[in-house]
Amino acid sequence: MKALVYTGTEELTYKDFINPTLIKDESIIKVSASGICGSDMHAYHGKDERRVPPLILGHEISGIIEEGSQKGKKVVLNPLITCGNCDYCNSGSEHLCSKRVLLGMNRPIERQGGFAELVSVPDKNIYELPNDLEMKKAPIAEPTAVSLHAVELFEKSLLKPIKDQKILVIGGGAIGLICALILEKVKKCKSVILSEPNESRRNTCSKNLKSQCLKPHDPEVENNSFDLIFDTVGLEITRQNAIKLANPGATIIHIGLTQPAGIFDFRKATLQEITFIGTYCYTNNDFAKTLEILNNKQIGDLNWIEFRDLSKGSEAFKQIHDGTCSSPKIILIP
Repeated sequence: MKALVYTGTEELTYKDFINPTLIKDESIIKVSASGICGSDMHAYHGKDERRVPPLILGHEISGIIEEGSQKGKKVVLNPLITCGNCDYCNSGSEHLCSKRVLLGMNRPIERQGGFAELVSVPDKNIYELPNDLEMKKAPIAEPTAVSLHAVELFEKSLLKPIKDQKILVIGGGAIGLICALILEKVKKCKSVILSEPNESRRNTCSKNLKSQCLKPHDPEVENNSFDLIFDTVGLEITRQNAIKLANPGATIIHIGLTQPAGIFDFRKATLQEITFIGTYCYTNNDFAKTLEILNNKQIGDLNWIEFRDLSKGSEAFKQIHDGTCSSPKIILIP
């Protein structure tokens, strides 16, 4: 098969790669579409110890079962593979399983990803493609599940309804835009601002949101003024900004993984009882709810997605790296 292989730091090569082999309780999927995630970019920059070259990246995947018990079925993949037997898995919190692995990773267990013509996945991770969700847009299910989980994680601890909160979303990438869309269209929130420094990306977000899309230092993005802040970037500077912008008693939802450490104002967090919640993925229930949201077009028509040919995937990564791509999400088509 042909695959886009991560071969070194900032290096991707479109080349022949060995086909996956069918094993018990798994299926081989003919990939129809696969999205580029921020974590794929971390690997591309050589900053993810879980993804070591050579490796096929990509875990946001739709396709058709090529080999397996349900051959021919159109499907969307949940790429988060868990043990199914631990306390977390048995209590509906399987996303916290200590043995979890992801497609497109090779540490601690190798699982080739979806930037290829074929990919192997456990049958329990396969979901039927909903009738009204386009195959080529379906990979957006994975980042939408991440966003939905983050929104509802906060919603569980609210003292007042989420629709009455003053909310800031930091970052206009796929996760940031989808969080804002869920807040605005699904949760009916009345006061949401999205901040994004890249003008072209900010304009794309503006076209798809009723909420304001502003520069990070716009006068309306005021210190000590937000009840809920989603940091979908995960830089030291965005964490510093988040704590400055937070109201007393606010909650910061930290989704981004760009920088693992840095200075943070723990004094303000302590004195003003600010809650900091880290979140990375989602449960199986979140994934199923996401497919329903997408099938019902609850967050819109998804026309902000950009599609590229898999053979040109290296160019797409470079444009994301250079900041010259205006779309929050690029999906590669084999």
